[in-house]
Amino acid sequence: MITEILEKWCEENNIAVTTQQTAAFEEYARLLVEWNSKMNLTAITDEQDIAIKHFIDSISLLCCHTPADGERLIDIGTGAGFPGIPLRILCPAIRLTLLDSLNKRLLFLDEVCHTLKIDAELLHARAEEYGAKSAYREQYDTAVSRAVANLPALCEYCMPFVKVGGSFIAMKGPDGENELDSAQNAIAVLGGKTERIEKLTLSDGGQRTIILIRKIKPTPVKYPRRGVKINKQPL
Repeated sequence: MITEILEKWCEENNIAVTTQQTAAFEEYARLLVEWNSKMNLTAITDEQDIAIKHFIDSISLLCCHTPADGERLIDIGTGAGFPGIPLRILCPAIRLTLLDSLNKRLLFLDEVCHTLKIDAELLHARAEEYGAKSAYREQYDTAVSRAVANLPALCEYCMPFVKVGGSFIAMKGPDGENELDSAQNAIAVLGGKTERIEKLTLSDGGQRTIILIRKIKPTPVKYPRRGVKINKQPL
């Protein structure tokens, strides 16, 4: 079922997918369900829902951004690997970093990457701490995040990782444009400019908003702040 759903969506959206790639998605789904019985990774365990609400939702980012070969992409607050691993399956030439604050999720992701032969950097870290480290600050072409926080806070977590000229892509639900309105000050302060908004409807009728923010100048050194302050006093 997963293969059929993915092939149909990719064909409708002019995205190439191979038999090897759909097999990787099938194996990813199997591991997700298996590990979910031991730890809380997702409330979505039905094959059709995994295909649509996790896999297609993740790769829908390709409707507004095509990663270049060798592009450094960091998935912040990746959870069970979304959207980073589905993007890496379809775009094997990207250099992927998966960041999450919960180590048990990274144990799962390590197993997924080993099984699917995906070369990815796994970071057990808080975004606000690593966004200030010179080894990670403004080192990425693209930062992505899916359903982690409201956009004003999410910008402060993610934009410090992005190099000038790169992009931060926020994957949001139907209220994404309202969040964007409230995030205008944060975007400007952190060195960004809204470049593109893509509204999509998934196969199950779910509404998605993908927001691409271009980094046009360096993020001031005082950002990101501590996580408590980011959430309590968003820019």
